[in-house]
Amino acid sequence: MLCGIDEAGRGPLSGPLVVAGVVIKKEVKGLNDSKKLSQKKREELFPLIIEACDYHIVFKSAKEIDEKGLSYCLKSSIEEIMKNVKADEYLMDGNTSFGISTLQHKIKADATVEQVSAASILAKVSRDRYMCEISPKYPNYDFDKHKGYGTKAHVEKIKEFGRCEEHRYTFRLKALGEEKIGTQKNLF
Repeated sequence: MLCGIDEAGRGPLSGPLVVAGVVIKKEVKGLNDSKKLSQKKREELFPLIIEACDYHIVFKSAKEIDEKGLSYCLKSSIEEIMKNVKADEYLMDGNTSFGISTLQHKIKADATVEQVSAASILAKVSRDRYMCEISPKYPNYDFDKHKGYGTKAHVEKIKEFGRCEEHRYTFRLKALGEEKIGTQKNLF
């Protein structure tokens, strides 16, 4: 039995990192990389995956990403999935196993391995729903429209209103004249 693992929200400026692990028990038709599916199709597949699979979904907040780092949050999420979803093998989409000896990895697994495709859909839908749920609490940012990604409109909102508690403060923006953390601007 294979547990496929994928994440959503590695690169956005705000919102959580969401990592999902899936073991398929009954066939689910129409699986693919979540990025290749429409929002409507992802939403249709979500309850089918939940019903047909063993799964675990982990959320790591923007604050936790800022405090512990993205790599730590990814690794600890994968370890939590491995404790909660029993499988013979674990396969992560991407090019690293995060130092976990029992974790395999494969680039584009989300498009080629159905368990990873299912995980990508659970992670993406869970994250998108979260961003839509919090949007009314932060009306200045339109999180329901861009889901926290670094769109031009989102960057303009940050310029106008600054960051809120859902933003990742360690993710620096050239558009705001911010340097990478740990570097200094040349004053001359």
